[in-house]
Amino acid sequence: MTLERFLSHAVSSWMSEEGPDSEIVLSSRIRLARNSRHHPFPTVFSAEEAVDVASVVKKSMEQIGESLEKLEMDELQGLQKRVLVEKHLISPNLAEDSTAAAVWLSDQEDISIMVNEEDHLRIQCLYPGLQLKEALEKANQIDDALEAHLDYAFDEQLGYLTTCPTNVGTGLRASVMMHLPGLMMTHQMNRIIPAIGQFGLVVRGIYGEGSEALGNIFQISNQITLGKSEEDIVEDLLRVVHQIIAQEKAAREALVQTSGIQLEDRVFRSYGILRYSRVIESKEAAKCLSDVRLGIDLGYIKDVPRSILNELMILTQPGFLQQYAGGFLRPFERDLRRAALIRERLEMDDLQDKGGTNL
Repeated sequence: MTLERFLSHAVSSWMSEEGPDSEIVLSSRIRLARNSRHHPFPTVFSAEEAVDVASVVKKSMEQIGESLEKLEMDELQGLQKRVLVEKHLISPNLAEDSTAAAVWLSDQEDISIMVNEEDHLRIQCLYPGLQLKEALEKANQIDDALEAHLDYAFDEQLGYLTTCPTNVGTGLRASVMMHLPGLMMTHQMNRIIPAIGQFGLVVRGIYGEGSEALGNIFQISNQITLGKSEEDIVEDLLRVVHQIIAQEKAAREALVQTSGIQLEDRVFRSYGILRYSRVIESKEAAKCLSDVRLGIDLGYIKDVPRSILNELMILTQPGFLQQYAGGFLRPFERDLRRAALIRERLEMDDLQDKGGTNL
């Protein structure tokens, strides 16, 4: 039962659900940056002031009508914090030794409110598929409830004041996580990325700024927060995302038409590696998972649910592997564990399909 229990908590509930355009868009995220008018910003506040901010936020959180659990960063072990980063529930910045830092999480883990990160508050809502408007509506609901009890740092001309000047205005960061193997295989991403920048958007890797696009997964988000409303920012992002979805679908169709048997071979070779390898590095695992996910979307593989691929993308990250193992693992040991975990997870799914019972 240990493995099952670990797997049942490994992936947030929202991630196991399907959403609009979920064959290409894995998730939608809205994040709002907010600060208290009566406290210095986190880059300059003292330890006592940080504790006071956390206390004020706690009192406000208890009055907004959301069922959220508070996790104190200084009470978590390094691996536990790394797992939260890998699940996109906290930022790497919050996982560092920040004074009086905490996160408030919903049971579904679709709501994450970070305290004393780069700003006093980072309100984050995560939804499956392409649901930016729904995520924005929920984030605004929480924001309004908190603002009824907190005096935000706000300027009539500039808008919400934030630690980083690039967030001043709405304080909004809207982003979508997209799986784009077709555009990568047809070598179109190098052309698309600069074009996206002309619309005030930025393309990053799976874990945001400075991270790699492992497994052909990219985050696309707004850069401009000043001079536009939250709704306009989301609409601009949606227009570009819809175009990228159309281009990715066209690229997949072209690959099937021109390289069908080679593409099918690539998919099943990757599936074989995942099913039978004994040692697998993170980059190879991400590449194979991307291929298999594409194979599922194209109908080549019919007996593997897409949700398993979502799980394995998270489960094969270093933090999860080490938490599952119960302690620090050297790189080669992680590669062994990664391969074993993937095999076990796929074998468990086979048992379920055949009406058997899981171990």
